[in-house]
Amino acid sequence: MLTYANWQEPTIDFQIDETYKAALEVLKWSFQEYGDEIVYACSFGIEGIVLIDLISKVRPDATIVFLDTDVHFKETYETINKVKERYPLLNIVMKKPALTLEQQAAQYGDELWKSNPNKCCDIRKIKPLHEALSGKKAWISGLRREQSPTRQQTNFLNRDEKFTSIKVCPLIHWTWKDVWRYVSKHNLPYNPLHDQGYPSIGCEHCTKPAFTMDDLRSGRWQGSGKTECGLHE
Repeated sequence: MLTYANWQEPTIDFQIDETYKAALEVLKWSFQEYGDEIVYACSFGIEGIVLIDLISKVRPDATIVFLDTDVHFKETYETINKVKERYPLLNIVMKKPALTLEQQAAQYGDELWKSNPNKCCDIRKIKPLHEALSGKKAWISGLRREQSPTRQQTNFLNRDEKFTSIKVCPLIHWTWKDVWRYVSKHNLPYNPLHDQGYPSIGCEHCTKPAFTMDDLRSGRWQGSGKTECGLHE
């Protein structure tokens, strides 16, 4: 089994002509390799919806972890409910942080996402994912190389230093058009905020419509100089 501890550059070749077939092969290999020791950490954005559908074809009862920060858009929670209806066998875990919003405010001040967004992400996303991945060998992510400059070197299989695990990224070669074609073809439910100028959707306080489609993440943490929540750095 390929793990963080015995990591060496994989010799597995997933370079298949069609992006769909490549993603499916990566997922098949991953579930065969890790079984119950792999989870998908999903934000339920449009890439997440594609991956959920692909995963359901390989492992209908797979575990999906959603980092429930308590400050997501209502549309995101509504999308999760639609996904639960469509894929009833999936084990969707709503992972909450150790601190409630009230406890966080008492300890760090009101609206921590404004005064110290990195700390807020650490409390409400990074630490919960550490807990969710405890005892797991690998996790799945919907990263695509096209999304941002920081993601252009992402591979199908990645040694994840932050979470001491293997990060599996089946969609690295998918384009924005590929994602939407797949959703349209299979009539998949998705977050309606995507139709309102939000290509990337995170917490409500830290997400605005993108100001340019040349940078699909330009609506995240606008004006703060922050580009990632820390999960993929």
